[in-house]
Amino acid sequence: MAVIDALTQSTRPGVGAGRAAPSERWGRLALLAPSIILLIGVFVVPLAIMLVRTFTDPHPGLENLTWYLGDATQRRVLVRTFTTAAKVTAVCLLLGYPYAYAMVAAGPKLRAVLTLLVLVPFWTSLMVRTFAWVILLQDNGPIQRALAGIGLDNLHLIRSNVGVIIGMSQILLPFLVMPLYAVMSTIDRRLVLASSSLGARPITSFFRVWLPLSLPGIGAGSLMVFISSLGFYVTPALLGSPSDALVSQQIYTQVSGLLQWGRAGAMGLVLLVATFAILAVLMLSIRRAARRQTRQAEDATS
Repeated sequence: MAVIDALTQSTRPGVGAGRAAPSERWGRLALLAPSIILLIGVFVVPLAIMLVRTFTDPHPGLENLTWYLGDATQRRVLVRTFTTAAKVTAVCLLLGYPYAYAMVAAGPKLRAVLTLLVLVPFWTSLMVRTFAWVILLQDNGPIQRALAGIGLDNLHLIRSNVGVIIGMSQILLPFLVMPLYAVMSTIDRRLVLASSSLGARPITSFFRVWLPLSLPGIGAGSLMVFISSLGFYVTPALLGSPSDALVSQQIYTQVSGLLQWGRAGAMGLVLLVATFAILAVLMLSIRRAARRQTRQAEDATS
């Protein structure tokens, strides 16, 4: 009964929509308390510790940040990390968009099979999938032999940035497909048929109708893949080489091999700030695009 009362209270006369009594607000906060405590314990506290060590280990000051920002090698690693994440996002988008559209256009049985194929990687260990790519991409592996059969025997995929991109793309592809499918499944396909009946070609209908409506899924999935790619360690460590190391590998080296916690904290801090800056720019661009579309819609109706 308490649940029914809570659901129907906003519809009662005299009760403002979205408002709740103080006791109800405290009850909602109590429900969120375990999640808040977990978030603080596993994210906020370790992040705060690394932030403190950035400015105190081994000596108080900006020594670690000065070292990291002034080292040309570390700057190249940082740029390589972001470019690799961008490439992985692009590959996942090129592969995931047609796949998500096929899930929407397919019948119930085929859609179930396609969904199962997307979800299977979630049920498999990350280490198992990465070692499977090690076997497939190794110098005498099946992919290398197939490439040698068509005259590309000089192309080495293991211990290279290309192999890292292949492995990370396969692992992160479901994180782009599912948001895309969730958005595409809500698009009214009759809009495409309507544009076709008005004389638009299929390619025009796609770019003028379907693609704009699927942009929220593209944005959400791309952000998930891009941010996840920035912190990958296992896959780049097993498929890549020291000359193609990413920031996560450099942080591991500083902590585990050199015991330089302050420098590792500086790397993490710069990576975090750069990520937030990119997200801020993207969110600003999305808001401006949404406002532009709203203005165009208002102008069209006026």
